[in-house]
Amino acid sequence: MESKEKLDLICAALDDRKAMDVNVLDVAGLTQMTDYMVVCSGTSNTHIRAIADRVLEIMKGHGVKGTRSEGYTEARWVLMDFGDVVVHIFDPEDREFYQLEQFWTGRRAVAA
Repeated sequence: MESKEKLDLICAALDDRKAMDVNVLDVAGLTQMTDYMVVCSGTSNTHIRAIADRVLEIMKGHGVKGTRSEGYTEARWVLMDFGDVVVHIFDPEDREFYQLEQFWTGRRAVAA
């Protein structure tokens, strides 16, 4: 599956679970580790887990395997690595604190 197809599925999952402030970064020209980085927020630990669960459900349903993730138990910052698309689901306070998007100067925002 192409990275843009994965991105579209992930964005649909985020929309299904009403993820907040979704920001898609095209980082293909800035790093070799991934093509897209998706950053979004949830309103609570329960909401963050629901978002992560839906992303995983949709991706598995489309045959995407080998997903690596971290932070699910605490659900303050869940990282989901699909190879060419990486998803960060933040608690709003942690997102503001870490300002992950600011690390990618020169990035190009992509419409979600």
